[in-house]
Amino acid sequence: MKPAGAFDDQRRAFRGGIAAAFRMPVWVVSASMMGFGSLARDSGVSFGVAVVSTATVWGLPGQIAFVELFAVGAPVLAIVLASSMANLRFLPMSISMLPLFRADKAAWRWRYLFAAMMSVNTWAMTLRFAPGMPEQHRAPYFIGLSATCMTVGVLGTGLGYYLAGTFPFYITVSLIFLNIMYFTFLFASVRQRNCLLALLFGAALGPLFHLISPEWGLPFCGVIAGTAAFLIDQRLGRRHG
Repeated sequence: MKPAGAFDDQRRAFRGGIAAAFRMPVWVVSASMMGFGSLARDSGVSFGVAVVSTATVWGLPGQIAFVELFAVGAPVLAIVLASSMANLRFLPMSISMLPLFRADKAAWRWRYLFAAMMSVNTWAMTLRFAPGMPEQHRAPYFIGLSATCMTVGVLGTGLGYYLAGTFPFYITVSLIFLNIMYFTFLFASVRQRNCLLALLFGAALGPLFHLISPEWGLPFCGVIAGTAAFLIDQRLGRRHG
């Protein structure tokens, strides 16, 4: 990975974002979106709708909700609300990332577009490397990283749509879970104690909450695991302070 701040100009920062995407994120994104494309075709959704959903919704939980509701003929308002609620996790992520671009006035004007282009992959990598870059290099780096991931995601969706039926259904659909595995490894590399505690609590409580309530288990698990991690981290900090 190119060290943060090692770019000589904005063009090289943009190319650095592209290079960073090809080190891991695009391979996970392509595999996950191939699984989504296969799922979309098996759900009876057209090729165009599947591809456009990737380019516009850009978040697997929201895309899956979109496809499932679209396939059963749900009202447009219900589809929009369900997709938005499924991708609501991007709100705190956007709030934590956008201040990185505040010092660059040109980049700040495009902040809403940056939020729409963001994914868990690009958010994590931007928060990790962008703070060490000059302000004028952060936006080109993010754009190169995110545009590459989005392009590969759209292509992966189309490829998965046409390959549906070539492989067994359980193989193509299981590709979706590669994204989740990658996120787990990505967050496991975080050095902050509260993040590690949240990851451990979530991994332990997630299956239990899913058994209790498949519909609400995930949000309940996130709230409880995150809150417990925060409180324990605060108590440990006071004890060693």
